[in-house]
Amino acid sequence: MSSMFKPKDWKNLPPRKALSATEIVSGLARLHGWKLTGDGANVAIEKTFSFANYFETIAFVVAIEKTFSFANYFETIAFVNALAFVAHTQDHHPDLSVHYNRCVVRFNTHDVNGLSVTDFDCARQADALVGATPAA
Repeated sequence: MSSMFKPKDWKNLPPRKALSATEIVSGLARLHGWKLTGDGANVAIEKTFSFANYFETIAFVVAIEKTFSFANYFETIAFVNALAFVAHTQDHHPDLSVHYNRCVVRFNTHDVNGLSVTDFDCARQADALVGATPAA
């Protein structure tokens, strides 16, 4: 059976690219209430840690994040379900932290180890779910 909820097929689209710091700042200026989170001002940093001759490289990647507040759990879950539909159709899935009356949404693009245009597009769609207006 075919699903009416078809995700975007990234294999048939140009590859996403990491945004520069200037592009990130510009994108954030057009969003209301979103902030940059992660490890410093760098878009992607790899650090190597060693402990007893064990080495591991961990990528610290920045993301954009916003906390959406609601009156109750039902409204929070309704938002999460609507956002799940957006995420599925965009084939771009945020990290969510769901609480009784709020949901923290965090976007980044794993395949570019940073932020892409897709993160900002999805952030705008998340805002539209609650009727948020773009920053002036």
